[in-house]
Amino acid sequence: MFGNGWYGSDWMVLIMILFWAAVIALIVSIVRGSVSGRERGRKEDSPLEILEKRYVRGEIDKKEFEQKKKDLVD
Repeated sequence: MFGNGWYGSDWMVLIMILFWAAVIALIVSIVRGSVSGRERGRKEDSPLEILEKRYVRGEIDKKEFEQKKKDLVD
């Protein structure tokens, strides 16, 4: 009914595969864009916030924290 070879259903199969590949690529592109968009929107920590986190984690002592904080504020 539809014929054989490249004149019949083989073209329809190829078109269907290409269509679904395009749909999947579009979905992947949208997901990757939304994830990278959230990362771009993330705020960077200020130097003082980084210093405070280091102090809280115990990487630096109070004396060093106070000196570095004074250096940052001045």
